[in-house]
Amino acid sequence: MALLVLGIVIFMGIHLVRSFAPGMRAAVIERSGVGTWHAIHAIAAIVGLGLIAVGFDQARATTGVLYTPPVFLSHIALTLMLIACISLAAAFLPPGRIRVVAKHPAILAIKIWALAHLLANGETSSVLLFGAFLAWGVILRISMKKRWRAGEISYPTFVSYRYDVGAILIGAALFVAIVWKLHELVIGVAPIAIG
Repeated sequence: MALLVLGIVIFMGIHLVRSFAPGMRAAVIERSGVGTWHAIHAIAAIVGLGLIAVGFDQARATTGVLYTPPVFLSHIALTLMLIACISLAAAFLPPGRIRVVAKHPAILAIKIWALAHLLANGETSSVLLFGAFLAWGVILRISMKKRWRAGEISYPTFVSYRYDVGAILIGAALFVAIVWKLHELVIGVAPIAIG
């Protein structure tokens, strides 16, 4: 569990520097350039993610269960995951209505993904991991709203509905890949038990 916690702290910490310690980021950029900051950010994120992956795998085998979700929550979780996949796809396309309404569709996708997994998993390690990601997503969204009010960022403006169609098709394809085999290959657990 210690590796999982350390990974969460490193991964989320580096992503929250801009929200909680903008002076540190600015000082690194001023002293060593934006490339150095990007390198530090990337290395910390990769190390954090690696620790999360290893720590979560180890913790799953040793931690207990906080709650046992009823079966119907798994169906709700799958539906939420489809929405999360569509939202994630919208984040990487020019603005359609989905991206404009969501404002930060990648952050929305993280929050929905985390909530879906909290609904379907009651193990201590899962609650820690997905609860942390849900909290992180909420903090990021609040931070982005403050930055928008300060004029640091602007929200996307609508371009075309065809990008909504693209987001739905790409998101649905990603969802099918995850449910069909990707989740089992990467995580070792099939999201839908067959047989």
